[in-house]
Amino acid sequence: MPRPVLYYVRHGETDWNAERRLQGQHDIPLNALGRTQASRCGEILCDLFARDGRTAVDFDYISSPLGRARETMERLRTGLGLDPGSYRTDARLMEMSFGRWEGYTFEELQSREAEALAERERDKWGFVLPGGESYAQLMVRVRGWYESVERDAVVAAHGGVYRALVAHLGLEPTATASLGNVGQGCVYVFAAGGGMTHHA
Repeated sequence: MPRPVLYYVRHGETDWNAERRLQGQHDIPLNALGRTQASRCGEILCDLFARDGRTAVDFDYISSPLGRARETMERLRTGLGLDPGSYRTDARLMEMSFGRWEGYTFEELQSREAEALAERERDKWGFVLPGGESYAQLMVRVRGWYESVERDAVVAAHGGVYRALVAHLGLEPTATASLGNVGQGCVYVFAAGGGMTHHA
Protein backbone atom coordinates (compact mmCIF):
# COMPACT_ATOMS: atom_id res chain seq x y z
CA MET A 1 0.00 0.00 0.00
CA PRO A 2 1.49 3.40 -0.98
CA ARG A 3 2.61 5.67 1.82
CA PRO A 4 1.03 9.14 2.18
CA VAL A 5 2.36 12.05 0.12
CA LEU A 6 4.35 14.57 2.18
CA TYR A 7 4.78 18.23 1.29
CA TYR A 8 7.83 19.02 3.43
CA VAL A 9 8.92 22.55 4.36
CA ARG A 10 12.04 23.44 6.28
CA HIS A 11 11.41 26.45 8.53
CA GLY A 12 12.41 29.88 7.26
CA GLU A 13 15.70 31.53 8.07
CA THR A 14 16.67 32.65 11.58
CA ASP A 15 19.51 34.94 12.61
CA TRP A 16 21.43 31.88 13.76
CA ASN A 17 21.02 30.32 10.32
CA ALA A 18 22.36 33.51 8.77
CA GLU A 19 25.34 33.41 11.15
CA ARG A 20 25.82 29.65 10.50
CA ARG A 21 25.35 28.83 14.19
CA LEU A 22 24.28 25.34 15.25
CA GLN A 23 20.69 25.80 16.29
CA GLY A 24 19.52 22.35 17.26
CA GLN A 25 16.72 22.55 19.80
CA HIS A 26 17.35 26.18 20.80
CA ASP A 27 14.14 28.05 20.06
CA ILE A 28 15.37 30.83 17.75
CA PRO A 29 12.65 32.87 15.97
CA LEU A 30 12.40 33.56 12.25
CA ASN A 31 14.04 36.72 10.99
CA ALA A 32 12.54 39.01 8.33
CA LEU A 33 13.81 36.86 5.45
CA GLY A 34 12.55 33.74 7.21
CA ARG A 35 9.06 35.19 7.50
CA THR A 36 9.09 36.01 3.78
CA GLN A 37 10.29 32.47 2.99
CA ALA A 38 7.51 30.95 5.10
CA SER A 39 4.88 32.97 3.28
CA ARG A 40 6.44 32.01 -0.04
CA CYS A 41 5.98 28.34 0.86
CA GLY A 42 2.24 28.97 1.12
CA GLU A 43 2.30 30.33 -2.45
CA ILE A 44 4.26 27.33 -3.71
CA LEU A 45 1.83 24.96 -2.01
CA CYS A 46 -1.13 26.74 -3.64
CA ASP A 47 0.45 26.14 -7.04
CA LEU A 48 1.31 22.50 -6.26
CA PHE A 49 -2.19 21.72 -4.98
CA ALA A 50 -3.73 23.27 -8.11
CA ARG A 51 -1.36 21.25 -10.29
CA ASP A 52 -2.24 18.04 -8.44
CA GLY A 53 -5.99 18.69 -8.41
CA ARG A 54 -6.06 19.02 -4.64
CA THR A 55 -7.26 21.66 -2.19
CA ALA A 56 -5.67 22.84 1.05
CA VAL A 57 -8.31 21.12 3.20
CA ASP A 58 -7.35 17.69 1.78
CA PHE A 59 -4.28 17.47 4.01
CA ASP A 60 -3.17 16.94 7.57
CA TYR A 61 -0.81 19.66 8.85
CA ILE A 62 1.99 18.71 11.25
CA SER A 63 4.80 20.82 12.68
CA SER A 64 7.79 20.50 14.93
CA PRO A 65 6.92 22.16 18.26
CA LEU A 66 9.86 24.59 17.95
CA GLY A 67 8.77 28.18 17.35
CA ARG A 68 10.56 28.68 14.03
CA ALA A 69 8.75 25.69 12.52
CA ARG A 70 5.41 26.69 14.04
CA GLU A 71 5.63 30.24 12.69
CA THR A 72 6.52 28.80 9.29
CA MET A 73 3.45 26.56 9.44
CA GLU A 74 1.19 29.40 10.55
CA ARG A 75 2.38 31.72 7.80
CA LEU A 76 2.00 29.11 5.06
CA ARG A 77 -1.47 28.15 6.35
CA THR A 78 -2.46 31.82 6.21
CA GLY A 79 -1.34 31.87 2.59
CA LEU A 80 -3.51 28.81 1.93
CA GLY A 81 -6.57 30.56 3.38
CA LEU A 82 -6.64 28.28 6.44
CA ASP A 83 -6.92 29.07 10.15
CA PRO A 84 -3.24 29.63 11.02
CA GLY A 85 -3.42 27.78 14.35
CA SER A 86 -5.38 24.68 13.33
CA TYR A 87 -2.55 22.18 12.98
CA ARG A 88 -0.86 19.71 15.28
CA THR A 89 2.68 19.33 16.53
CA ASP A 90 4.78 16.22 17.06
CA ALA A 91 7.89 16.29 19.26
CA ARG A 92 9.52 13.61 17.06
CA LEU A 93 9.90 16.33 14.40
CA MET A 94 12.15 18.49 16.60
CA GLU A 95 15.57 19.26 15.20
CA MET A 96 18.50 17.07 16.17
CA SER A 97 20.01 18.13 19.48
CA PHE A 98 23.53 19.50 19.07
CA GLY A 99 24.02 19.44 22.84
CA ARG A 100 26.75 21.73 24.12
CA TRP A 101 27.64 22.75 20.56
CA GLU A 102 24.40 24.71 20.10
CA GLY A 103 24.98 28.42 19.59
CA TYR A 104 28.46 27.97 18.12
CA THR A 105 29.67 28.02 14.53
CA PHE A 106 31.94 25.22 13.34
CA GLU A 107 34.71 27.80 13.06
CA GLU A 108 34.31 28.65 16.76
CA LEU A 109 34.29 24.96 17.67
CA GLN A 110 37.62 24.34 15.94
CA SER A 111 39.50 25.74 18.95
CA ARG A 112 37.15 24.31 21.60
CA GLU A 113 36.28 20.86 20.27
CA ALA A 114 38.98 19.95 17.74
CA GLU A 115 39.25 16.30 18.81
CA ALA A 116 35.49 15.73 18.80
CA LEU A 117 35.15 17.47 15.42
CA ALA A 118 37.78 15.16 13.96
CA GLU A 119 35.93 12.14 15.34
CA ARG A 120 32.70 13.45 13.83
CA GLU A 121 34.34 13.75 10.40
CA ARG A 122 35.20 10.03 10.54
CA ASP A 123 31.54 9.05 11.14
CA LYS A 124 29.23 12.02 10.72
CA TRP A 125 26.06 9.87 10.79
CA GLY A 126 26.91 7.83 13.87
CA PHE A 127 28.74 10.44 15.94
CA VAL A 128 26.81 11.41 19.09
CA LEU A 129 27.30 15.12 19.69
CA PRO A 130 28.44 15.96 23.23
CA GLY A 131 25.26 16.18 25.28
CA GLY A 132 23.20 15.75 22.10
CA GLU A 133 22.22 13.20 19.46
CA SER A 134 23.59 11.51 16.36
CA TYR A 135 21.89 11.45 12.98
CA ALA A 136 21.39 7.72 13.55
CA GLN A 137 19.45 8.44 16.76
CA LEU A 138 17.48 11.19 15.03
CA MET A 139 16.51 8.77 12.26
CA VAL A 140 14.98 6.39 14.82
CA ARG A 141 12.52 9.01 16.04
CA VAL A 142 11.83 10.34 12.53
CA ARG A 143 11.13 6.78 11.37
CA GLY A 144 8.66 6.36 14.24
CA TRP A 145 6.94 9.59 13.23
CA TYR A 146 6.86 8.68 9.53
CA GLU A 147 5.32 5.27 10.19
CA SER A 148 2.57 6.98 12.21
CA VAL A 149 1.46 9.25 9.33
CA GLU A 150 -1.88 8.01 8.03
CA ARG A 151 -2.83 10.58 5.38
CA ASP A 152 -1.25 13.04 2.96
CA ALA A 153 0.29 15.87 4.94
CA VAL A 154 2.04 19.22 4.91
CA VAL A 155 4.97 19.17 7.32
CA ALA A 156 7.03 22.05 8.76
CA ALA A 157 10.23 20.92 10.42
CA HIS A 158 14.03 21.15 10.15
CA GLY A 159 17.06 20.41 8.03
CA GLY A 160 18.24 17.51 10.17
CA VAL A 161 14.78 15.93 10.13
CA TYR A 162 14.80 16.18 6.32
CA ARG A 163 18.19 14.43 6.18
CA ALA A 164 16.96 11.64 8.45
CA LEU A 165 13.81 11.23 6.36
CA VAL A 166 15.63 10.91 3.02
CA ALA A 167 17.97 8.36 4.58
CA HIS A 168 15.09 6.37 6.09
CA LEU A 169 13.29 6.32 2.73
CA GLY A 170 16.43 5.16 0.94
CA LEU A 171 16.60 8.30 -1.23
CA GLU A 172 20.15 8.98 -0.03
CA PRO A 173 22.70 6.72 1.65
CA THR A 174 23.59 7.83 5.17
CA ALA A 175 27.10 8.70 3.95
CA THR A 176 25.71 11.55 1.82
CA ALA A 177 22.35 12.36 3.48
CA SER A 178 24.13 14.53 6.05
CA LEU A 179 25.85 16.63 3.36
CA GLY A 180 24.66 19.55 1.24
CA ASN A 181 22.12 22.28 1.77
CA VAL A 182 18.47 21.84 2.75
CA GLY A 183 16.66 24.80 1.23
CA GLN A 184 14.44 27.34 2.95
CA GLY A 185 11.54 29.00 1.18
CA CYS A 186 10.90 25.89 -0.91
CA VAL A 187 8.81 22.70 -0.75
CA TYR A 188 10.01 19.10 -1.03
CA VAL A 189 7.36 16.63 -2.19
CA PHE A 190 7.82 13.02 -1.11
CA ALA A 191 5.67 11.01 -3.51
CA ALA A 192 3.49 8.07 -2.48
CA GLY A 193 5.38 5.67 -4.73
CA GLY A 194 8.83 6.83 -3.71
CA GLY A 195 10.98 9.64 -4.98
CA MET A 196 11.21 13.29 -4.05
CA THR A 197 10.93 16.55 -6.00
CA HIS A 198 12.02 20.06 -5.05
CA HIS A 199 9.91 23.17 -5.77
CA ALA A 200 11.05 26.79 -5.28
